[in-house]
Amino acid sequence: MKVLVVGAGAIGAYFGARLLEAGVDATFLVRPKRESQLRQGLSVQSPKGDIRLGPPPTVTAERLQKGFGVVLLSCKAYDLAGAIDSFAPAVGPETAIVPLLNGMRHLDALKDRFGAEPVLGGQCQISVTLADDGNVIHLSDFHQLAFGELEKNPRSERALAIEALFSKAKFEAHRSDAILQEMWEKWVFIAALAGTTCLMRGAIGDIVRSGGVDLMRRMTRECAAIAGAQGFAPRPQALGRVEAILTDADSTLAASMLRDLERGARTEADHIIGDLLARRPPSPSGLRPASPPTSELSVLEVAYLHLKTYELRRASGRP
Repeated sequence: MKVLVVGAGAIGAYFGARLLEAGVDATFLVRPKRESQLRQGLSVQSPKGDIRLGPPPTVTAERLQKGFGVVLLSCKAYDLAGAIDSFAPAVGPETAIVPLLNGMRHLDALKDRFGAEPVLGGQCQISVTLADDGNVIHLSDFHQLAFGELEKNPRSERALAIEALFSKAKFEAHRSDAILQEMWEKWVFIAALAGTTCLMRGAIGDIVRSGGVDLMRRMTRECAAIAGAQGFAPRPQALGRVEAILTDADSTLAASMLRDLERGARTEADHIIGDLLARRPPSPSGLRPASPPTSELSVLEVAYLHLKTYELRRASGRP
């Protein structure tokens, strides 16, 4: 089974490199600039074991053909429309699309373009970044990838085949029979992490040691409440894990969105935080809650306002 990795940024490059390391037939779909960079090889610096590869297999959109069993989609949310156009020629009747984006909005976009049949759910737990030379730096000791059918089908042959394929690689992969639940739990975590670390401009430990543990808990509760209203309340074990991570005074973990913000790059604020806010339950009148006075803004709303202000300044060329 051939794998097309769409996006050779930090996440795509990491999982793609692990697959290649294991001998899996994987190809990166990249833009010409990234293709030129990868001709120098691909390296991963990781506490789970370094990787040093020669030039990995790559293809650009204009040369792409069918024949891939799996499309592993790891682009930024704001690049999704362009990414879909670029990998569409590779999607055949037997192709499975496994997206690793955060949130839920991308599932609708994929189904609108390809129909529901090829689209699986997916999520990953990893902290990685790209060095200036395009190589990958793994910032944590976890590297988990989950996937599964969106409609319950525990004996799905393609899901079992993907599980067998991914199990060859040196990352923790598992086939989930509750992938939407896992995606919502990841969304609660990443929205709370991104919202707090971007708002406070610091890592988890920086915030907690500065007296912000209640802020971390409040943000987690707000995000979890929205998930619950959508029918996907985080399971106690998952919520406990999120709270433990987000209140660790020694943690150096920060959202990749904070790194984007610090280097003046575009963020996924709309996809991760804005869309979560849009899914809040309606008021008793049946209407979405109107924006409250500033003194009554939720922490999640303040974080989103902070990020949208940054995006406005960035778009106008101001630092």
